[in-house]
Amino acid sequence: MRFEDVPWPLIWQATRETLVMLGASLALSVPIGLVIGVLVFLTSPGQFWQQIWVHRLLSLIVNVTRSVPFIIMLIYVMPLTRWLVGTSIGVEGAIPPLVIAAAPFFARLTEIALREVDRGVIEAAEAMGTPRLTIIRRVLLREARTGLIAGVTVTAINLVSYTAMSGVIGGGGLGDLAIRYGYQRFQTDVMIVTVVILLVLVQILQTLGDKLVIRFSRK
Repeated sequence: MRFEDVPWPLIWQATRETLVMLGASLALSVPIGLVIGVLVFLTSPGQFWQQIWVHRLLSLIVNVTRSVPFIIMLIYVMPLTRWLVGTSIGVEGAIPPLVIAAAPFFARLTEIALREVDRGVIEAAEAMGTPRLTIIRRVLLREARTGLIAGVTVTAINLVSYTAMSGVIGGGGLGDLAIRYGYQRFQTDVMIVTVVILLVLVQILQTLGDKLVIRFSRK
């Protein structure tokens, strides 16, 4: 195995593409998933926006979307992707399915984090006449922030694996490079390099997320 034969310019380009896909999809998935997760929680039984049928519908959408394997999602949403960004391949073509897959995942993690908030804190805020939107912003989300940060970390790590999978349909990034060079051209050194870079990226995300959780849990 000769690592001097590794096409390093292509490796760095693919790494940048992976980071772009990760950053763009995470920036879209988190706010979308946060809104859906808050609505799923607040419309559930016993909450102050209780709407059983709305809760069931949102939960069904989240569960169905999360149950579809990402590789199938990539193929299934191709028409929608082409309509949204004009292409179903490359970095641009990979972002819509990444968001569609990650947003419901983060929505469920958001709901779990909100359910861990002490009910007494919410009731105390209601008893003082605090508006409900203020309770959501300044009580509910603030109390759940460590769980939300952990959820963002898990979502980001999942997106790293999703970006690699998008290489199957020519989505660009390290996954595409690993398939074209490591698999199709039997260049094991390229495969090893791409795997190592992905592992390092995951480790950086996990370490950063853990540090943020520790920091905000102390406040």
